[in-house]
Amino acid sequence: MTRTSRFPIVSPPSPEKRPVSDIHHGIARTDEYAWLRADNWQEMFQDPSLLDAAIRAELDAENAYQSKLMADTAELQKRLFDEMKGRIKEDDSSVPMKDGPYAYGSSFKLGGEQPRYFRMPRDGGPEQILLDGDAEAEGKVYFRLGAVDHSADHRKLLWAFDDKGSEFYTLRVRDLAGGKDLADQIPATGGSGVWDKGNDGFFYTRLDPNHRPSKVLFHALGQSPEDDRLIYEETDPGFFMNVDGTRNNEWIMIGINDHETSEYRLLSASDPFAEPRLVSARETGLQYELEEGGDIFFILTNADGAKDFKIMTAPAHDPVRANWQELVPHEPGRLILSVIGFKDHMVRLERREGLPRIVVRDRADGEEHLISFDEEAFSLGLSGSLEYDTEIMRFSYSSMTTPSQVFDYNMRTRERVLLKTQEVPSGHNPDQYVTRRLMAPAADGEMVPISLLHHRDTPLDGSAPCLLYGYGSYGITVPAAFNTNWFSLVDRGLVFAIAHVRGGKDKGYGWYEDGKRARKMNTFTDFIACARHLVAERYTAHDRIIAQGGSAGGMLMGAIANMAPDCFGGIVAEVPFVDVLTTMLDATLPLTPPEWPEWGNPIASADDYRTIAAYSPYDNVAALDYPPILALAGLTDPRVTYWEPAKWVARLRDRKSGDNPVLFKINTDSGHAGASGRFSRLEEIAYTYSFALKVVGKADLTGDRK
Repeated sequence: MTRTSRFPIVSPPSPEKRPVSDIHHGIARTDEYAWLRADNWQEMFQDPSLLDAAIRAELDAENAYQSKLMADTAELQKRLFDEMKGRIKEDDSSVPMKDGPYAYGSSFKLGGEQPRYFRMPRDGGPEQILLDGDAEAEGKVYFRLGAVDHSADHRKLLWAFDDKGSEFYTLRVRDLAGGKDLADQIPATGGSGVWDKGNDGFFYTRLDPNHRPSKVLFHALGQSPEDDRLIYEETDPGFFMNVDGTRNNEWIMIGINDHETSEYRLLSASDPFAEPRLVSARETGLQYELEEGGDIFFILTNADGAKDFKIMTAPAHDPVRANWQELVPHEPGRLILSVIGFKDHMVRLERREGLPRIVVRDRADGEEHLISFDEEAFSLGLSGSLEYDTEIMRFSYSSMTTPSQVFDYNMRTRERVLLKTQEVPSGHNPDQYVTRRLMAPAADGEMVPISLLHHRDTPLDGSAPCLLYGYGSYGITVPAAFNTNWFSLVDRGLVFAIAHVRGGKDKGYGWYEDGKRARKMNTFTDFIACARHLVAERYTAHDRIIAQGGSAGGMLMGAIANMAPDCFGGIVAEVPFVDVLTTMLDATLPLTPPEWPEWGNPIASADDYRTIAAYSPYDNVAALDYPPILALAGLTDPRVTYWEPAKWVARLRDRKSGDNPVLFKINTDSGHAGASGRFSRLEEIAYTYSFALKVVGKADLTGDRK
């Protein structure tokens, strides 16, 4: 495939090579750019000024290089930003959700970057601003709010913030009568907490220096954090941990899990000094989740071979495994995603044939009914309720052409009330767009779903550019939801497509299993099959496809770049997990031990080592004619550390053939999620879209569709 470079000729950075070798399972490997990893990364994540000067110089050189190559898109970036901002209702507000005497919600003010949290009387009245994110962020380069949770007596607010991008959150408590924060301040937390029943303290997770939630503690208001009581400590670094509560304020639930095994411990919310009780001990491959049900717990589990999950119940006072009773049996091909319990009903969100649906069950007689929808591809969100004893629950609906709609639904009368439709201030006519669901044949005969959006006037003769997005890990499904940003591409004649590749749960739990560990290669070949199908169906051409993915989806980008560079005209890899083998060989990194069930443990297993080595993007860079590549990262990212893309970019430039550039843009003021403000985040998206439009020759402002 012949490509015409649209980038100026500028000499790229060329980091020094300092080879370091290692041997595992008798296999030798050399890493010439390992020095780009800061030795003091743990301290640097919390204070970026501590970054080694030589490393900072390399990152600064990368930013200067990409800035030169993208300089001619400055006006396009501004126009894209203005378009995307114009589709956002700047003073938007959520529909308040009722809880006791109040209804709680969030909103933005005109020009505001951060949300505000408010409450109002239950049946309407003046708003009381509880927390103003813009005020809290003032003077900070980076600021992101964590969880915000009011106490059951409605007198206090527990809130969290991160002002480094490193995801070490500080917890604060606000007195809602006076509007001032108490002296209590808890650093290095997971970003949320749960009130006890007396509203005089809360449970939270403490992160260790390696960013692992290793302890659950109880903080009594007014005491020093150093005196907080240890409730439970998880000593296995391979497990995540979180603490949650129930809406009836009866239970505190400590959830412990990796990607395939889970364990719960319970204690009464009225007795923070009780010893947590084990529900069912961790058993490799056994997953379960607890949901309140008054005198019972609903248990969503894959026990007894229920690959796509079933629902069981157990008495709340003794929910051990021996007392589990089946309520909703396993049905192959119907993946049950989540369960919400109410006094008289149980609601579940499930997926069949790749599409979500909501099922409501009457607890008295077991009768079930489905909330139905008509579009070919759509997305559902189950918000539930802040209250347990209610007939009303909330859900959201959207499709790639239909703006998000929020409904309250009466589970008894089946009345559906539309509360809000997402406003697009600059205008949106769904009749101007087409959404389709295609099925691409994979190499082994599987059919891979593709969700697709294009303008009605876009010619489908193979000439249209296409942005093809993919993820494909951890069982995460990319929803076919409404995203106003996509229309800046679609209105310029691009086809926007989502490849629902294996590694997600788009077609059930088996779809996930077929895209992990030894079968990980299916994720990459599925994505390539989707690209080829779009070309075969004349939606686009290979040199017109921009592939995009982030995090584990960035690993997908690195793999397909090595496997099929001719299939793509350009590649965007955001916070890309590209040095998979090195990271999985380093047990000191924040996420490595919990990730072994997903990727394999190359330290313990030679087979896992060879499997990962076969696709790890950094390890498979070769003398290939790669398309233009853009990598993006955040300096304080604890999930995908900055040095992974830094090393990958350096090796790509050193080994590749051809003249296509490799760009690396690193945000030195953020972490994994990018810029923290809603508008500053749009600036990053505008940059990414400008790269894509530049590569496919659509960066000319005179070609914009109005």
